[in-house]
Amino acid sequence: MPLTDMPYEELLRYRPEVAGPEGLEVFWEGTLAAARAVGGGSAVTPVEGCLLRSAEVYDVRFPGFGGEPVAGWLLVPRGARGPLPAVVEYLGYSQGRGLPLERLLYVSAGYAYLVMDTRGQGHDTPDPHPGGPQWAAGFMTRGIGSPEDYYYRRLYTDAVRAVDFVRGLPQVDPARVVVAGASQGGGLALAAAALAGDAVAAALVDVPFLQHFPRAVETASAGPYPEIAEYLGLHRRDAVEQVFATLAYVDGLHLAPWASAPALFSAALMDPVCPPSTVFAAYHRYGGPADMEVWRFGDHAGGRASQQQRQLEWLHERGLGPEK
Repeated sequence: MPLTDMPYEELLRYRPEVAGPEGLEVFWEGTLAAARAVGGGSAVTPVEGCLLRSAEVYDVRFPGFGGEPVAGWLLVPRGARGPLPAVVEYLGYSQGRGLPLERLLYVSAGYAYLVMDTRGQGHDTPDPHPGGPQWAAGFMTRGIGSPEDYYYRRLYTDAVRAVDFVRGLPQVDPARVVVAGASQGGGLALAAAALAGDAVAAALVDVPFLQHFPRAVETASAGPYPEIAEYLGLHRRDAVEQVFATLAYVDGLHLAPWASAPALFSAALMDPVCPPSTVFAAYHRYGGPADMEVWRFGDHAGGRASQQQRQLEWLHERGLGPEK
């Protein structure tokens, strides 16, 4: 597989100067305030019979956008003495929370761990908002006619509310909550770090999606970004300006400067799904201290287990590992 984007030396210099939409901060402050004001109940229910001896497993529900219930799995090291550092993980495109036994890395490393189901994409969290016409293949154009109706407004809100929920758990040290994810999950982790502010202690932003939309839509050859190009090319050629105006409200490039928590990014130079120039653009604009792992011959899977090992090491280096 060839390089899909700029050479590494150019990526180091790639710092596009782009202005965010007017009223972006007010938009997100109002969105999050409304979600928190609605409230909504949460539930933490022990899961029996999953046969995981090293972890206590809980089925959870917490209020997300509009107070709507969002599902997740909470895994806690069995017998651990709290409060523990916690990892909130967000998932890639079209993924749901799956089964608890699929998500053992962070709990095995000693963290309290929440994996958030993805509304509309997983089986356990519906997205009851039609949002107008969309390209039928996926979620990228759902509600894209306005920022208020756009799908990712709801999903970003869920991501922030997951942080709110975890910080209130008795097993968790609220000062040591890490957000993490790859691809779409990486974009959500960046958004949560930006929108939740001091509530996030660190962010693991792995080959992130949802960055620098104008370039991504023009250059990505695989994955979800082409849904937008197909929508505009086949259905709404007259809507280009409005579509990109909506996308600007969720573009990580505009949210990244708001983040202050330390972050570990990764980019893969042979990634056809999340072009590395879009990742570097967000990385260069990130508001907190940030490091970058580059996988020269990596595709969209990035560094795979090697990146996971680096993430655990990086957290320990910053005092965010579990106590021995």
